[in-house]
Amino acid sequence: MAKQPAKKKSESKEAERERPPQPDRYEADKDQLLAYYRQMLLIRRFEEKAGQLYGLGLIGGFCHLYIGQEAVAVGLQSALDGDLDSVITGYRDHGHMLAYGLDPKEIMAELTGRAAGNAGGKGGSMHMFSVEKRFYGGHGIVGAQVPLGTGLAFAHKYREDGGLCLAYFGDGAANQGQVYEAFNMAELWKLPIIFVIENNQYAMGTSVNRSSAEDQLFKRGDSFRIPGLQINGMDVLDVRGAAEVAIDWVRAGKGPIILELKTYRYRGHSMSDPAKYRSREEVQSMRDKSDPIEGIKKDLDKAGVSEEELKSIDKEIKGVVAEAADFAESAPEPEPEELYTDVLVESY
Repeated sequence: MAKQPAKKKSESKEAERERPPQPDRYEADKDQLLAYYRQMLLIRRFEEKAGQLYGLGLIGGFCHLYIGQEAVAVGLQSALDGDLDSVITGYRDHGHMLAYGLDPKEIMAELTGRAAGNAGGKGGSMHMFSVEKRFYGGHGIVGAQVPLGTGLAFAHKYREDGGLCLAYFGDGAANQGQVYEAFNMAELWKLPIIFVIENNQYAMGTSVNRSSAEDQLFKRGDSFRIPGLQINGMDVLDVRGAAEVAIDWVRAGKGPIILELKTYRYRGHSMSDPAKYRSREEVQSMRDKSDPIEGIKKDLDKAGVSEEELKSIDKEIKGVVAEAADFAESAPEPEPEELYTDVLVESY
């Protein structure tokens, strides 16, 4: 019998490498299902209203809506510890803020550039911020939030506060060089960070298949020994199940993990994007087959929630959003002197 060649040291190390388990779909009780439904519906109705206000000229600059991706933010952030953990994201950030429990009035006021906004009306749609809620943006530079999130994770580890960082970025940002520098440091130092790739299929106007040599984005951490999981981002319970696995992994001191959430945005990249690079049939097919809000309705029906109850919740949410819009429209703009504040922070 021929002697088998000895395994190379690198192959042996790879075989011994621990990986997280494949997540199960989260088993939510009736109250949790209703909470997820409310949060996703709030994001949907809020973003629809934001689109209307943009069309009326009340929101300036760029405005990137989260419609279709609601299950990602709600499923992940519902599993976080709000007293410990931090969140950072890109410019499609309204949904993440709402999922983290920030006041819709303050978010809408920020969108319309009012002093009552959570960034004093200076951040607008792309640069939301709330130190109190450990929400660190809202960043307009593609991929910039990933090294910043790695820095937040370093702070958690340095302070030994038990917290972790949830760092969102998209399939387009997954091709940025700074992302991989951050991956390398995060794994070297075993930082408590969950890298969340919201793969909504299109980086601005280019499909992920045309822009990425490796379009299975959860594998992007392999060369850094960062494990990755690919998850159905259109099902809030699948996302919550993945969140449980990722959080357990990170809190156990095993270093970073990558979650690729396969999701879909129904609107264009921003309000100025007519989205002519895809067909209406494609978008409608996703709405019909995979909509996260319609999907959870099936679970709510099994839990005994009636259609009348759901209609009542929808009416309530529409009232909350209308109130937020009225508040934003009537709130004063920042004083001109505010141009000179928040320019520099001195640290000692």
